[in-house]
Amino acid sequence: MPIKRLIGKIAIVTASTDGIGYAIAHRLAREGAKVIISSRKAKNVEEATQKLTNEGLDVTGLTCHVAKAEDRAKLFQEASKFGGLDILVSNAAVNPEVGGVLDCSESSWDKIFEVNVKSSFMLTKEALPLLRKSKAGRIIYISSVAGFQPFDLLGAYSVSKTTLLGLVKAAALQLAPENITVNSVNPGLVTTRFSSALTQNPAAREAALAQIPMGRFAVPDDIAGSVAFLASDDGLYVTGENIVVAGGMASRL
Repeated sequence: MPIKRLIGKIAIVTASTDGIGYAIAHRLAREGAKVIISSRKAKNVEEATQKLTNEGLDVTGLTCHVAKAEDRAKLFQEASKFGGLDILVSNAAVNPEVGGVLDCSESSWDKIFEVNVKSSFMLTKEALPLLRKSKAGRIIYISSVAGFQPFDLLGAYSVSKTTLLGLVKAAALQLAPENITVNSVNPGLVTTRFSSALTQNPAAREAALAQIPMGRFAVPDDIAGSVAFLASDDGLYVTGENIVVAGGMASRL
């Protein structure tokens, strides 16, 4: 990779041992950042950390369930050891039920909002003491194109992602005077384990591809590039934006 825009930066990326989160951590590290990766499962953290360090990248890993305050605290303690925090990427998300929003059980609704929304809110609040010491703090949420137009079978998940769009606007307005930017990247359908029900099932795959003008699903690296832009000085004057990376899908929603 010819560009090294993030040398000297320290980043936290949640849910970053596979899929989009791993691609983001990989990209930030390749651009020179020291990256703290995390996941709920220790084995996944160990394997991902080893894989990235084998490439010569400056990465460390921690077990972290973003809904647990004590786990989130460990992320920031680790960042402090390295000298602070410049970039927070909140990527963790769950979707325990498939169906329309009004078919969602209360327990699944609570879990979706606890992980997809509340954890991003709490990570943001808890990161501020470190980000305020950075010359240019960055907060980046990974939301979804479903936040703009709900997916029929992902009703509650879609609403949670719509909520993140509002959090971006409100937090960006409050933090702009402190030179801390807040943005989100909103993928369309990406070939990951999380979206395999849509991308691997032949009938669902055909129907989904018909909604994407570029004629293909995204790969995780397609999303990582936009995050790296926002994290770098190239994104210095961008805040309060919900950037869609969906192959033209949003134009048909």
